[in-house]
Amino acid sequence: MSDFITLSLDVMSGDKDPEASINAALNLLELREDVKIFLVGNKEIIEKQTSGKIGNRLQILHADEVVQMSDPPVVVLRKKKQSSMRRAVDLVKDGASQACVSSGNTGALMAISKYVLKTIPTIDRPALMTSIPTIKGSTYVLDLGANSNCTPEQLYQFALMGDVVAREIRGIDQPRIGLLNMGEEAGKGNQVIKEAANLMNSSSINFIGYIEGNNIVEDKADVVVTDGFTGNIALKTVEGSVRLVFKFVEDAFNANAYNKFSSMVSKPALDLAKDKIDPRRYNGALLLGLNGVVVKSHGDSDAFGVHHALITAIEEVQSEIVSKLIGAF
Repeated sequence: MSDFITLSLDVMSGDKDPEASINAALNLLELREDVKIFLVGNKEIIEKQTSGKIGNRLQILHADEVVQMSDPPVVVLRKKKQSSMRRAVDLVKDGASQACVSSGNTGALMAISKYVLKTIPTIDRPALMTSIPTIKGSTYVLDLGANSNCTPEQLYQFALMGDVVAREIRGIDQPRIGLLNMGEEAGKGNQVIKEAANLMNSSSINFIGYIEGNNIVEDKADVVVTDGFTGNIALKTVEGSVRLVFKFVEDAFNANAYNKFSSMVSKPALDLAKDKIDPRRYNGALLLGLNGVVVKSHGDSDAFGVHHALITAIEEVQSEIVSKLIGAF
């Protein structure tokens, strides 16, 4: 068995592709000698971008088509079978790659992955899961956009999957599972939320009850469960808030000469804080519940962001998360 971790990278579908994904791949290969990458996309474009760096650990798989952000998932599934996104997922199915990473259309990636790889038995729907920074570290949140409407049973399944990931990736014996709601009181929330809470309360997971949006970053839970509609809004609100805070700080330091001098003195501390909460460091949402590892990178990711999505894929492969989910379910 090969000692290499092999990834398939869709280099055509993101807003800043192919440059972002190709540069991320090249940077990763310089840092990791145990990784091989398939660059999936237009061969001519890739060859120009890589400047002859294609070799044993970096290979090209040509794809004629590109999935656009505006493409309906059903149309992509039926008519774009030779797209870079589809071919990258196919490599996972065929066993040539251990994980796929794409910055493309979320709905299309979900549809393709579910059709090609299928879901783990007894799991109704895959969920998008990523970690976001908290005051003490980070927490997993799922779903982040794959399923706008969820049943109580599906939310319960998300909790079970999150529990497995937190134990296997983070090594937490009893992960704290919280259910996102409009309040912490038992009477709050719609019927779906209340029924999901009942299911979690009756299970063996460490369910801590409801948490509110502001609690996500307060380290109250190791896993936060919600539907994709709410989760996607919560994630993007956090990302926007980070940018807002740094814009205010930047404006304050540029207000006058004294503040500019203060910024130079404070720069090391500010850089440390910025580094800790940089959303790009937490890029890479796992499509959890599939018979294979698929990681969704943010659509406007630069090379730094795609690099961290590739790192996420490597972590999931090394932890054998798919086989452990199969065992758990």
